[in-house]
Amino acid sequence: MSRGIDYGRLMHRAMRGLIQEVLEGVRENGLPGDHHFFITFDTAHPDAELADWLSDRYPGEMTVVMQHWFDDLDVSDEGFAVTLNFGDAPERLYIPYDAIKTFVDPSVEFGLRFESQDAGDEDDEDEDDDTPPDGPGGKKPETKPAHRDAEVVSLDRFRK
Repeated sequence: MSRGIDYGRLMHRAMRGLIQEVLEGVRENGLPGDHHFFITFDTAHPDAELADWLSDRYPGEMTVVMQHWFDDLDVSDEGFAVTLNFGDAPERLYIPYDAIKTFVDPSVEFGLRFESQDAGDEDDEDEDDDTPPDGPGGKKPETKPAHRDAEVVSLDRFRK
């Protein structure tokens, strides 16, 4: 039986859906105005695909920028693939949404930070364990800002 509603996991799924929708819009229409993205992801994620020299150089995490030059953006339900330029060397990357640690659009001071999720967390829901988790998804809540220059945006200012 379920221990309760896992709001942390539900929020992560919703935030990843938001990233997917934003990237689909960029794929169809390009980046509007001054929008650009800093995307930090786990390079050791089992489904992430990147050149060996990039994973050797960034063994834990890497931040990519989608701004002036990117090509062949492909967006799926599980992640996205894009070709980026690394010092005049185009490289194809595949980044699963589950590997994303932060997604920031500094042009509008928007940022998302994902708490780390253990690969076995989904299986843990089926176990009969009465030990309460420390926070959403069984992890202690993350309190660091996604970007130092970003601010927390109240959703109330977007309501009509």
